[in-house]
Amino acid sequence: YEEFEEGAEEVVEVEVAPEAAPEPEPEPEPEPEQEPEPEPEPEKQPEPEPEPEVHEEEAYEEEEDKPKFKPSAPKIPDGDKVDFDDIQKKRQNKDLVELQALIDSHFESRKKEEEELIALKERIEKRRAERAEQQRIRAEKDKERQARREEERLRKEEADAKKRADEDAKKKSALSSMGSQYSSSLHKADSKRGGKKQTEREKKKKILADRRKPLNIDHLNEDKLREKAKELWDWMYQLEAEKFEHIEKLKRQKYELQEGRRCSPQKVSVNGEIYTHGQDMPAARVSELYLQSPGISDPPPPGSL
Repeated sequence: YEEFEEGAEEVVEVEVAPEAAPEPEPEPEPEPEQEPEPEPEPEKQPEPEPEPEVHEEEAYEEEEDKPKFKPSAPKIPDGDKVDFDDIQKKRQNKDLVELQALIDSHFESRKKEEEELIALKERIEKRRAERAEQQRIRAEKDKERQARREEERLRKEEADAKKRADEDAKKKSALSSMGSQYSSSLHKADSKRGGKKQTEREKKKKILADRRKPLNIDHLNEDKLREKAKELWDWMYQLEAEKFEHIEKLKRQKYELQEGRRCSPQKVSVNGEIYTHGQDMPAARVSELYLQSPGISDPPPPGSL
């Protein structure tokens, strides 16, 4: 019973875990594995002493058989109990430190990007202001150029008007110096030409007035209006018939004129002699011309002409 109580007390003491420090502690380094001790060799019976060379070879073989040191994972000691809560807290603290570092780097990069964005906006505003200034200067230059062109145009128009006025004054002075006789004859010719035009215009007005007679249908009743409409229709029909006859007559005259020109006698020159188209040539003259043609020796028979 006393031994059991002592064992329980020992278990209670092992289960109590030390308080975790606020700062993460580094994990314990793995202890190197101890080399296994060589097993005691059994006692051998006394044998004759071997030669020294053989003893050296056996010592070399024993050294080769010994296991070499190899690092391995740390082993949990058997006597102490592992506190997994402490390990979990350490891992959480480590993760929190890494997360805080990531957050800090993120905020630093974001701050840097915001600074670059502000600088970019400032450059854009500066460039926009420079462009507006350039456009304003260009507009002022264009306005000045247009004003100069307008002044030059007005100056040129004034010079042309002055030149034309001088030329007109010279012409008037030249005409006035030519004498009254020429001016009177010119005035008479103008008056004659104007009188002739006036006479033709008056004739035209008179003919149109005769053709365009007023209807005077305000006082007519329905039957009279129908008779008047029939009368106007007959008159229009007569005018259209006369117009058609005149057009056909004009076409026929044009055709006869063309046919007359085509059928009119035409003169033909043969070896200096002129003959009218359709006029018979004497047979002797035909034979003479036939013999004069190259490659012909005998005259053709009279009946062949």
